Amino acid sequence: MEKIKYTLENLDCAGCAAKAEAAINKAPWIEKATVDFMNKRLTVHLSDINPNADEDIQKIVDSVLVGVNVVQYDESADSNNKRHEEHCHSESCDCCDDDECEHRHEHGHSHEHGEEENSPAMIITTILALIAGAVGIAAHFMAFPHHEIVSAVGDICAIIFAGYDVMISGVKSILKKRLDESALMAIAMVAAAILGEFFEGAMVAVLYRIGEWLEDKAVDNSRESIEALAEIRPDTANVKRSTGMAVVRAEEVEIGETILIRPHERVPLDCIVTEGSSDIDSSALTGESLPLSAEPGSELLSGMMNGDGSLTARVTNNYENSAAARIISLVTESAENKGNAEKFVTRFAVVYTPIVVGLAFIIAIIPPLLGFGTFGEFIFRSLTFLVASCPCAIVISVPLAFFSSIGGASKLGVLVKGGNFAEQLAKARAIAFDKTGTVTEGKPKVHEVASGEGFTAEEAAKLAAAAEINSSHPYAQAIREYAGALENITQYKNYTELAGHGVGCEDSQGKQILCGGAKLMKKYGVAIPEGAKAQAYVSYDGRLAGSIFISDSPKEGAAATVAELKALGADEVTMLTGDGFDSAKQVAESVGIESYRAELLPENKVEAIEEMKAKGLITAFVGDGINDAPVLAVADVGIAMGLGSGAAIEAADMVLSSNNLGTLPRAIRHFRRTMGIIKFNIAFSLLFKAAVLIAAAFGYAPMWAAVFADVGVCLICVANASRLIEPKK
Repeated sequence: MEKIKYTLENLDCAGCAAKAEAAINKAPWIEKATVDFMNKRLTVHLSDINPNADEDIQKIVDSVLVGVNVVQYDESADSNNKRHEEHCHSESCDCCDDDECEHRHEHGHSHEHGEEENSPAMIITTILALIAGAVGIAAHFMAFPHHEIVSAVGDICAIIFAGYDVMISGVKSILKKRLDESALMAIAMVAAAILGEFFEGAMVAVLYRIGEWLEDKAVDNSRESIEALAEIRPDTANVKRSTGMAVVRAEEVEIGETILIRPHERVPLDCIVTEGSSDIDSSALTGESLPLSAEPGSELLSGMMNGDGSLTARVTNNYENSAAARIISLVTESAENKGNAEKFVTRFAVVYTPIVVGLAFIIAIIPPLLGFGTFGEFIFRSLTFLVASCPCAIVISVPLAFFSSIGGASKLGVLVKGGNFAEQLAKARAIAFDKTGTVTEGKPKVHEVASGEGFTAEEAAKLAAAAEINSSHPYAQAIREYAGALENITQYKNYTELAGHGVGCEDSQGKQILCGGAKLMKKYGVAIPEGAKAQAYVSYDGRLAGSIFISDSPKEGAAATVAELKALGADEVTMLTGDGFDSAKQVAESVGIESYRAELLPENKVEAIEEMKAKGLITAFVGDGINDAPVLAVADVGIAMGLGSGAAIEAADMVLSSNNLGTLPRAIRHFRRTMGIIKFNIAFSLLFKAAVLIAAAFGYAPMWAAVFADVGVCLICVANASRLIEPKK
């Protein structure tokens, strides 16, 4: 399935984004399409090959939007992954044919007038509008000769200065037979002036101008906070080559090349230090404030900040697969997986908009026909009703909350692939952990090798090390390290990795060597001592060569994490491991996990998670290895530890980049706070609007109150959602 990204140039309307997404998803050759309004990005997954995909998508967009250009997103053209977009400087949203467009422009100005955000013209007109409005208000409440005239002149000047661009855009919308927000505002201001309500018209114009500007700034600030993430990925690297030191584009550096990291430079690519020592600031990647010590042999991730020392290092990952690139990709692409709350907004707007337009029509027509007042009076009420009804507060603030929350989570060292996973983690009540490398340090040590009959301990260790030479399992590394001091480790043939069991190979005579757990020995008929409690065994030609005793310490803070999860309301905290029962029991008891399952194959872990889901529990699984990929994928929220295993990260929905379990309860609190803010914004917006709508229908709400119910409530909700960019410590 091919995935294509586009930039939607001139898209400045949240409602338009929702309509474009719905229209594109109806195409039979599209598996899934997602419009990210915050980044003006369209991501399309093609279910069938379509050589004319670009043109066809543009045609679909043209059928529902006006003036929006679909341009393929060229990430290579901008090493900092900036958005390639041209902003629509229009006070009305010319990209949408909807009668009730929840327009929110990014800059708020017209191409024809040549204004740009915070341009001198706009600043001057806004200041003049405020001065004129202040004069009008002061004269309105003061008793001096001709104060009514002074008040009216001040109010009219305020309307002109603050609302002239809305008027122009509104007239254009009306000529196109569209009743969008700018059209409603223009009609409201003209109607107020015709009815002699100059004060109210001035309040509408000034409040709308200020509210829109503040709202745009709040949204832009959140977007810029996310974009700042791209700064952790350096564009160039200092590479040592035969011709000397060269400054090379990071994309061109190959694995194995030697780079120099000067003091106070960011690490450009994942690497291993070969010379030098320094303190390393990893907070941009992991959220950890304490510096790390780097010395020969230390692994560094791209995006970390070097301290005072100079380091020479060998590159271990190319540009695309380095840690900083992964983090940026995970965060920027998270909008593809929308949460239920975001999906609710789209469905809500589809139903809500025609209902309020119909009610406004009834208010304008029915009461005067029944003799309850004049048409002018009730038309003005219906306009007030429509202005107050705009659902922009929800349409913008809910996606913004997820957008900000995911950016804020990255500051905690938590990378999330979408709002739906943030929602799921906030509600998770069953949390399962892998053992090695997740609950434990993942740095096991061999502390004893007991020889089998006819073998020495040294022979058993050599056989085990030779069999485990290609394995990535932490136990394999521990065995190789233990046997490292032994000489003459034989190279064998026909290496086989038996997932969940162990490894096997053959010597030059075709005799089988096995190394793994008790299940592996039993499967191949190798007898082991009764009641044996070793973590691994090695056999040669069907005979037990040795028993290997390995220990791994629980991670610091693992017990506190388990206690926190229980305090947060987790109904089930369990450990699922392929290791033996004795090892599992020891680790589980030491960290306070009461439920655990041992000697599990990858498919057994999947079954365990499915059993929890069958109980109606939302599940989260935390693991770090390749063998964890299946269970990470089947859990409601799969959480990978660290940035080491590409397979685990690919299968996971969330990554704890700090490799610190203590980040998990912080993430749960952060996403519960996110859902709380989203629910508050929805409830606050709907209740406030309901109150103003009812008041407007009965003639008790002035037009400026309707404007506040629109832009004011939206501003409050946007500001509330923007707080999530800074997570609570």
